[in-house]
Amino acid sequence: MWLKLPGLAAAVALLAGAPAQAQGDPWAALRQPGHAAFMRHSEAPGGSGDPPGFRPDECATQRNLSEDGRAQARRTALALQRNSVAFDQVFTSPWCRCRETAQLVTGRQAEDFAALSNLVGREENRISQIAALKVRLGELDPSARALFVTHGVLIASLLGVHPAQGEIVVVRIGAGGEPSLAGRLRVD
Repeated sequence: MWLKLPGLAAAVALLAGAPAQAQGDPWAALRQPGHAAFMRHSEAPGGSGDPPGFRPDECATQRNLSEDGRAQARRTALALQRNSVAFDQVFTSPWCRCRETAQLVTGRQAEDFAALSNLVGREENRISQIAALKVRLGELDPSARALFVTHGVLIASLLGVHPAQGEIVVVRIGAGGEPSLAGRLRVD
């Protein structure tokens, strides 16, 4: 069952404006300097958000990856390897489904970054989280490859696109850390 969030969806649509248009080959963009990847966590059944009373520091209270979600993340790891894409830096939402996705995709533990936290039920944090993400993007070494594993609603707020579970959104990093859509990748 999907949790309906008409107010949040309307706000995202208004704030995002017209959807950005991708150009070129997203695999090639990931191998070029000045690009980063935002990945929505792999399949986690149960809709959007988390059960009432969840705690970000306690996985048993959250929506977590299904076995299909874990397999999806492993297929993504193989696709990245086949396309010669490796990440120098990996950041993740502190939510367990994002941490596990990052671990399975990259083979290593990612750095928790609070600005990647879920916005469902926490919409008041949207402006500050997006600002912190842009600062981090602006601070990245242009020659480094960075992966940010997060939630679909955050990617939608940042870029105006709504990724599927497990989808990677490739961004070009502009002045001041301003991201623009360079492509989208779905392994499945």
